[in-house]
Amino acid sequence: MKGQVAIVGAGYVGLPLAQVFAGAGNQVLLVEANPEKVELVKRGESYIGDVPSAGLAQLVESGAIDITTDYDALKEADAILIALQTPLTAQREPDLSIVLGAAEDIAPRLQKGQLVVLESTTYPGTTRERLAPILESGSGLTAGQDFHLAFSPERVDPGREDWTTRNTPKIVGGLTPACTERAVELYSRALETVHPVSSPEAAELTKLLENIFRSVNIALVNELAQLCDRMQIDVWEVVGAAATKPFGFMSFQPGPGLGGHCMPIDPFYLTWKAREYDFYTEFIELAGKVNENMPYWCLGKIARALNSHEKALKGSRVQLLGVSYKADIDDTRESPAIKLIELLQEAEADVSYHDPFVGELPEAGLSSSPLDPAAVDCVVIVTAHSGIDYDELVAQAPLVVDLRNATGKNGTGNGKVWKL
Repeated sequence: MKGQVAIVGAGYVGLPLAQVFAGAGNQVLLVEANPEKVELVKRGESYIGDVPSAGLAQLVESGAIDITTDYDALKEADAILIALQTPLTAQREPDLSIVLGAAEDIAPRLQKGQLVVLESTTYPGTTRERLAPILESGSGLTAGQDFHLAFSPERVDPGREDWTTRNTPKIVGGLTPACTERAVELYSRALETVHPVSSPEAAELTKLLENIFRSVNIALVNELAQLCDRMQIDVWEVVGAAATKPFGFMSFQPGPGLGGHCMPIDPFYLTWKAREYDFYTEFIELAGKVNENMPYWCLGKIARALNSHEKALKGSRVQLLGVSYKADIDDTRESPAIKLIELLQEAEADVSYHDPFVGELPEAGLSSSPLDPAAVDCVVIVTAHSGIDYDELVAQAPLVVDLRNATGKNGTGNGKVWKL
């Protein structure tokens, strides 16, 4: 076995990363605060869709992966990777409390020569200005001299099989050239491609740029979708036609809003940090406003569709199809479906949902119910899971509001299917 790799956080980033490192012959230690997750991993039971339980169980049984709640175990590690949540506060400002709290726990256990890498998405300057001082003050060691420190952003896209943790290029930026070299060596043990950059700040901003790029372009087509609605032009036809151009155009699709941990959050990390430099990222903030408004606009679309069938939103039976933030996964983080359900409930609609991947939705007080299009007044397609017979859905439902173009042109000519 090679030197032990410790990963703090066994969630959507940490557990797949542990699987990849262990599969490449490294001994991996997971440090997880949630005792329920610890017990599940010890039994070889995965709670992450991209990590099959069979493979996890084999790695646990062989001793390649171990898991604990005890931070003292970090003393024996060769490297410590921090893969914890970085959410926003209610005021849409960065909340680093989880990461910084973990750093305070790591610091007194930090050993000379260890490598610490932050993987959590954050704003430029976090590794150098926030993480390093905590690790130094709590350990008595100096970053870049006594221990190595770097930032390497996670690039997980749940549910993908073509681009995975193993083969997605890894960005690495160290506090010093030696820190970068050490981090590159670590990730090269398990990942196919490692791309070094000049500093943690460059790596931190790289991750934000990737998701801001998507956010801005999705906002563009979301705004176009609203204009097309007024002009009675099919936005899906327009986007599809534009995508035939082999150069100078990249296709993005409209939808009910942004979901997942990164895209709805990352732009606000940069806009917050930019204000420190008396700079206002108006273009990025406008994109955020457009995307955040989409659930409200979709609510109006549902109301108009019901009204065309002489029904009010209040009291109507509305079933949402799909509540995860993207198709064929169980991840509901920042899913626009949650906001849409909240708005429908506030409007006193009789709301239910069907999702073969999400059995419970505690935020809304709902559980997945059988898909029964004929028994409701309107089916709203929020997430276009595969495995659904959309032709049969249109045939049975009295009304469909399709926010993902899952039904194609089926039923659009007779007022039965309303598109985004």
